[in-house]
Amino acid sequence: MTMQEHHSLEIEQSANLNKPQKFVFCLLPSFSMLSLCSAVETLRIANTLTKQTLYEWSFIGDETLELGSSIGISVPVEPSLPHMGNNDALFVCGGANVEQNTSKTVLGWLRKSARHGASVGGLCTGTYALAKAGLLFEKRATIHWENQHSLSEAFPDTEVTKTPVQIDTNRYSTAGGISAIDLMLNLIAEKHGSELALRVSEQLMYTNVHLAQSGTTIDAADRNRITHPKVRRIVKIMEQNIEDPCAISFLAKSVNVSTRQLERLFRRYLNDTPVRYYTKMRLTGAHDLLHQTDMTVTDISFACGFGSLGHFSKLYRKQYGQSPHKIRNQPPSMLLPGPAC
Repeated sequence: MTMQEHHSLEIEQSANLNKPQKFVFCLLPSFSMLSLCSAVETLRIANTLTKQTLYEWSFIGDETLELGSSIGISVPVEPSLPHMGNNDALFVCGGANVEQNTSKTVLGWLRKSARHGASVGGLCTGTYALAKAGLLFEKRATIHWENQHSLSEAFPDTEVTKTPVQIDTNRYSTAGGISAIDLMLNLIAEKHGSELALRVSEQLMYTNVHLAQSGTTIDAADRNRITHPKVRRIVKIMEQNIEDPCAISFLAKSVNVSTRQLERLFRRYLNDTPVRYYTKMRLTGAHDLLHQTDMTVTDISFACGFGSLGHFSKLYRKQYGQSPHKIRNQPPSMLLPGPAC
């Protein structure tokens, strides 16, 4: 390379650094307004603090002029899917019924954008769209906790984590809600330094920042605010062994207590027995799979550790008031609204 060519390359690279980064948010029907606002407001504050246009953003949809959100407010969108370059980032913002709301057009656009080098992310249940497009093959990703089991079952080649935010090369994902703030702060720190990211978090009054590389997890023990260390440990083991449930004696031994002591701990801190708590956890996982996947009831039964379909159906009816087959046959409009993110 000649000196003149090297100088031209430096000028081009400098221009790219100074050029605002384009963030495109693809909104799916019933998208999470909280996730979208958390992401965009973080970018806006970065622009305001630096008095520069570090980021530009736009909202797009699939052949529509506006899209309804999770709270009923519609957002105007550009009705065409733009060409994405290698300095751009696109984020699919999902919500309820993400499987039905992810069109083939959007999936094709995601694949094309990724081939052109664009970074691709999923907010809330938007991670499903990335996985469906084949963009999370052998990647680490996160999603709202209610969808983690179904994502793992549908896409076994994706490593689903329980972290609030996950970055694997240029694939981004969040667990929903305000975890979009964490993702944007990570991206700001990566491109413009941790000091700016800290200043943005201060403006947001957001002090509990989760770094993507920190390994912070949000599991059942955290969601249920379990404080006793041995009970926390047991609940984590239960959550990690849904398909092949552990014996209660094994669980007790893993934290060096007797089965009688374990019973007392669960009654004191969870107002339940270990067996009933474990069963409810597995039934909840089955309930999510019924709503979020097209797996057969038999497959769901085995995926949640129930060796007998009849036994599973009996327990499910007792907890939810209807048989799993009846739930499966209900139209999407009658199913649960999806994660509250």
